[in-house]
Amino acid sequence: MTQSLHPSAAKGFGSGAELYQQVRPSYPQEIAIWLQDRLQIGESSTVIDLGSGTGKFLPYLIQTQAKVIAVEPVAEMLQQLQQAHPTVECVQAFSDQLPLQNESVDAMVCAQSFHWFSNIETLTEMHRVLKPSGHLGLVWNQRDIQVDWVRALADEIAPFEADTPRYHSEKWKQVFENQELFRFIGLDTFQLLHRGTVEQVVSKRLLSTSFIAAMSAQHQQRLKARFEQIVFDFTGLSTQDQIDFPYTTFAYHFQKTSNSL
Repeated sequence: MTQSLHPSAAKGFGSGAELYQQVRPSYPQEIAIWLQDRLQIGESSTVIDLGSGTGKFLPYLIQTQAKVIAVEPVAEMLQQLQQAHPTVECVQAFSDQLPLQNESVDAMVCAQSFHWFSNIETLTEMHRVLKPSGHLGLVWNQRDIQVDWVRALADEIAPFEADTPRYHSEKWKQVFENQELFRFIGLDTFQLLHRGTVEQVVSKRLLSTSFIAAMSAQHQQRLKARFEQIVFDFTGLSTQDQIDFPYTTFAYHFQKTSNSL
């Protein structure tokens, strides 16, 4: 989501925006407290939801009563966001070219997005628009692969990842090495259960993964059947049975320093 979108993001999120909005999990309620306690977001704050996608994280920012601005480069994702949250201010922009004034924002949050634009240009732009000692939060929901059937699903899709940026590769962390723009404050983790039918919270959720959403419809349908077979083999649950898909939510807190590169 820098000036050049990764093909998986451009195609997968462009064509799959509606599915993304329907099947992606929300976040644990504790995240709203984390925003207020750790990132010090409150009713007098201005906060940016960067790489906001379809707006899945917005309800937690709205709970803080801050002024929220959603920034997202993919038009189809932004359209879904505007339908769900018509009162939120939206900006279509890339992470390294934010149409915002210097030191105008109290906090920035990237939920399920920073791995797409984890480069020094973005970090420099974040540093520019954040107020002195401003806060940066990076949040990801990650499937809990300690659970056997979740691990089997992860193994099934791993060969298709190729060079697609992913949280679990931890390559996004490299941008914080040898820089003096932000300092790491802490990491909090929370547990989340996404409850619904096997089809809704497992197979369709996995189809919304960027590099899978970019595949042909025929390939997606074959994978959908495979995902549902894996769940049945491990749990005995069929497509319309209820299931809890376990996640761990990782919430990283950084703070702007007074230094520059």
